[in-house]
Amino acid sequence: MPKISKRAEHMPASPIRKLVPFSITAKQKGIKVYHLNIGQPDIETPERALNALKDIHTKVLEYSLSEGNLEYRQELAKYYNQVGYTDITPRNFIVTNGGSEALNFAISVLCDEGDEIIIPEPYYANYNGFSSALGVHVQAVHSTIETGFALPDIEEFEKKITDKTKAILICNPGNPTGYLYSKEELQKLANIAIKHDIVIISDEVYREYVYDDEKQTSILSFPELADNCIVIDSESKRYSMCGARIGFFVTRSEKLLHAAMLFAQARLSPPLLAQIVATEAHKDDEAYITAVRNEYTKRRNLLVELLNEIPGVICPKPKGAFYCIAELPVDDTEKFAQWLLESYHNQNETVMVAPAGGFYSDPELGKKQVRMAYVLKEEDLRRAVEILKDALTQYAQQ
Repeated sequence: MPKISKRAEHMPASPIRKLVPFSITAKQKGIKVYHLNIGQPDIETPERALNALKDIHTKVLEYSLSEGNLEYRQELAKYYNQVGYTDITPRNFIVTNGGSEALNFAISVLCDEGDEIIIPEPYYANYNGFSSALGVHVQAVHSTIETGFALPDIEEFEKKITDKTKAILICNPGNPTGYLYSKEELQKLANIAIKHDIVIISDEVYREYVYDDEKQTSILSFPELADNCIVIDSESKRYSMCGARIGFFVTRSEKLLHAAMLFAQARLSPPLLAQIVATEAHKDDEAYITAVRNEYTKRRNLLVELLNEIPGVICPKPKGAFYCIAELPVDDTEKFAQWLLESYHNQNETVMVAPAGGFYSDPELGKKQVRMAYVLKEEDLRRAVEILKDALTQYAQQ
């Protein structure tokens, strides 16, 4: 029996996907599962993007450029220009296999084994996975449900900075919290990055989906960070095309761009078909984005309102993305989430949630919390909360 690496041994399990076997078993028993655990929208991909896939006439599915095909990068530059970053050109992009690869590039470019990145928690669980695989240590700065997961005091970041610190990583708007950082909060991070000559990595894949007439502020808005910021972006959530696996690494820094290109060349190229589809998705997309934003606003309002009506449940109202963190009146949400799939049903239906422990550096901090994604239509969200309410009652009576 071969011995696996320490890297593999230390790779954390995904809190989003590790309960999947229990979900599969439940479905095999004939139980319908409402998936609130994963950010897979049920909203249709733009029709023109799907038509581009159907109408491909090429006779050879060839490699694309390592940095991504020029036509797609030109479309990306137009998009960034339209949202206010008029100096961004096709040269500022490296197209990647999803936002995940863009983040891998960013950490690989900035960090050696044993280096550190600072992340406000709770944070997207795969940040742990990407860092662990590269031998990079996450230093978490704790935010709380009582503040709606606002940026912690900047002094808490200062306390974490050492000679091993290479970057601060944020998600804006946030996964798993839905928190939207203000320009004032981002300015504080910009100041600390300049002071210590570290990089801000800003995961902005949910940029379009902010609510209540709020606007997302990109880390690109701070000219002083031209050499000290990287944006991670993706088409997965913007156009409901998660399976296309198309994202991009964005920076104004020639040094960071050149270094990232070495990794891009080593993996040859990003997916050709996804670039063709994404190029079309960006064209005349305003009506699509507006309609989807309006739909998510309604879903958010419904889910958060219904959750907060359940005795003992606390759920701050997120300002962006399509997730919320809810605190439940249970001792251990991982056990509860497994029980939902393994031992409970309501008229042959149950709910799948993501225990929030995996979104914290110390799982105990999220032991009573879950992440839920409002990616289902309103009638399904309403039924899912009805099931959850009944489940909490029955669980308490065990």
